[in-house]
This record gives sequence, structure tokens and C-alpha cells, in this order.
Amino acid sequence: MVSTAQPEAAAGAWRLLDPEALGATAALDRLAQALRARGGRLATAESCTGGLIAALCTAVAGSSDWFDRGFVTYSNEAKQDLLGVPAALLQAHGAVSEPVALAMAEGVLARCPAEVALAVTGIAGPGGAVPGKPVGTVWLAWALRGQPAQARRLDLPGDRTAVRSATVQLALQVLGALLESAAAP
Repeated sequence: MVSTAQPEAAAGAWRLLDPEALGATAALDRLAQALRARGGRLATAESCTGGLIAALCTAVAGSSDWFDRGFVTYSNEAKQDLLGVPAALLQAHGAVSEPVALAMAEGVLARCPAEVALAVTGIAGPGGAVPGKPVGTVWLAWALRGQPAQARRLDLPGDRTAVRSATVQLALQVLGALLESAAAP
């Protein structure tokens, strides 16, 4: 039986799975082209987006040419178990931090054959904010095999759906632009 208790929230969540409704079609196309040009494949590690980036990538016909896999690491335990993020790092900096985002991206490449990793961790809300990390704080990290991982902090406005939506859009845009500007291996 399907619950209709929160129809607006459910409709917003389903919209996140539609690249066209999300406004991510161009970013996905750009990312796919850049990966194909490199002969590379992408793997993701997602916390606050809960697999939305992987879902959008695999919604594109032919994505098996350039998408390898996605790790949904919502809990700290999942980050440790699936990506090898050290417990001490999580304790010292919290899950929503540059060091953890970098460790997530590096953990992806250590655990699969993909050449490119993308990781996101953040506070989508409405709860979870702590001093210095309000709702909308998101860290993106990316790594190309053989190069150091890099990260970028985002401070996004809006409710849970808006934060997750913007995270997905910006992650795809940033990675696509990075790959276009990077020399092919």
C-alpha cells in the first residue's frame, strides 16, 4: 500500500530521479562525453544524495560505457565498511567535512576499477545542523586515478529536496567541467 501522507515530499523526491525535470540533462551529457573521450568510467560514493547521482547516470541510455558503480554510504559505518574511511577521521572532523569527502573519493578508487570517483557528503536537513555546519553544507570530492583527490565546499539554500537537487546538479557540472579541462590519460 502506498502512503499519501506527504504527497508534496513524495512528488519532490520522484522529481529528483528525472534528469530533465532536475535540469541535469546537459550536465549528464557533458559528463558522459568527457568520460567517453577519456575512455574512463565513473564510480560514486553518496551520502546526503542517497544514490541519486548514480540513479541519474544510469538513467542515460548507454551509461554502461562510462558508469561503473555507486556506493550509498549514508551512515558512518557504511563509510568505514564500504570505503575504508577511518573512524578516527569521522570522529575528528565529522562526516560532513573535507577530509571525509576526500577519503570517500579515495576509497572508491581503492575498491573498484573506475578511473574517476565522485563523492558527496552533506547536511540536507531539516535536522542535522551543528555549529559551523548549517543545513545546506555539502562537500563534493573527486579523484582521478593517479592524481590527488580534490574537494569543494558548497553552502546551499533551501529545504531537503532543494539541497539534494542542487548537490546533484553541481556535482555533475563540476565533474564534467573538470574532466573536459583535464588532459586525457
